[in-house]
Parts: sequence; structure tokens; C-alpha cells
Amino acid sequence: MNLTDLLQPQILLFAPLIVFGAYVVFGITGFGSTLIAVPLLAHLMPLKFAVPLVVILDCIGSMNMGMRLRGDVMKRELYWLMPFMALGILGGVWLLARLQPELLLGSLGLFVVVFGVGYVMRSGRGPALPAWSAAPIGGFGGATSAVFGIGGPIYVFYLAGRGGGPEHIRATMPVIFIFTTLARIALFFVAGLYSPATLTAAAALLPVMALGVWAGHRLHLRLSRDMVIRVLGAMLVLSGVSLIVRALLA
Repeated sequence: MNLTDLLQPQILLFAPLIVFGAYVVFGITGFGSTLIAVPLLAHLMPLKFAVPLVVILDCIGSMNMGMRLRGDVMKRELYWLMPFMALGILGGVWLLARLQPELLLGSLGLFVVVFGVGYVMRSGRGPALPAWSAAPIGGFGGATSAVFGIGGPIYVFYLAGRGGGPEHIRATMPVIFIFTTLARIALFFVAGLYSPATLTAAAALLPVMALGVWAGHRLHLRLSRDMVIRVLGAMLVLSGVSLIVRALLA
């Protein structure tokens, strides 16, 4: 995808709306931006373009949120997770650079549908998790965040299972994203997944991302977090199904 492709009317119209909506959710919950942005942007641009683009936006948005909420971070759990996340990211970048676009698109669709149904049907806090679960969860989360740009729900599952409440999870998730996004940006550059068009698109969408985070932070105290997550789940199911259909028809 080149700079000329970015001037297509559907991209100019819908990409900013998608990014704004995604980061409103991020400002409210502390995660979920890539869950919305990547599947929807994949209808406008190749997945290998959309994921590196959103990673840049996530990195800057996470730094902003992380500084604002740093007092509630679950530091002990981060120490357990991060080494295994790093290993997962290495494997995920290798897969992203080599898998066929249709396979990536269909897999993303299935992945998003599963998490969407989980959000719609969720009840309670979920099971308690032992400390050793950081290894498989961190590795899987790192891999999926590199391939699809989506690891947030997996980390939320772990933090909730380790006793984290909504405010602690909302504070800890941006710190996780700072680590994973910086690692992915470096590896994406090494793998040749960044181009002038990617960096230009990221720069153009940064103000939209910042406005979305600001709006989400303002809405955080006014809206029910559970309601937001259930609506997010319904949106994910529809988005995931549309991606699976598109992959099958490709």
C-alpha cells in the first residue's frame, strides 16, 4: 500500500471515524482499541498495513494513559508477564511476515468473534489464576498482539484472575501496551513492515487518536463499564463475521 492508496475516499472518510471510536473505548476501559480498529481497518487496507499502523497509535495513546493512571498499576503481575510476552511477540512477528493475507484475515475474524461472544455473555469476575499461568497467557498474548495487534483481552483475563479490580486493570493495561508496542515497532521495522505510507497515515491519525482518548476519559465516570464491554462484544461479533466472509470470498 502506498501514499496514493491512502487518498481513496473510503479511507479518508472511514479510517478517522474508526480510530476515533476505537480510542474512545480505550479511554473508557484501558484496552480495546485494537479490537475495534484492526478488524474494521482490515476492510479498508491490508492487515499487514493496518496492524503496524495501529501499533504506533497504541504506543502513544498508552504512554498518555500510563502516565495518568500509574498509581494503580499491578507491578508484581507485570514482572511475571513481560518475559513471556516478549517471547510470544518474537514468534508472532515471524508469522505476520510470512502468512498469506487470506489466512490472516480469516483467522483474525474467528479470533474476534470468539472474544466478542465472550464479552456479550460474560458474567462475574472469572476464575482465579495461579502465578505460573503468566507463562502460557503471556506467550499467547504476545503472539496474538504481534499477528493481529490484539492481545488486550488475554491480558485482562490474566489480571482479573490475579485479583485485579477494574481500576487496577485500567491502569495496568496501558503499561503492558507500552512494552508490547515498543517491542513490536522495533521488530516490525526489522521485518520491513513499515513504509513511508504507514508512517504518514499514523501521523495523520494521531490527533484523531488523542481526541478519542480524551473523550473516552471524560466518559469513563459517566458510563457503565460493563455496558460498554457488552456493546463492544456485539460489535466484535459483527466485525469478525464480516472478516470471515470476506476471507472466504477472496
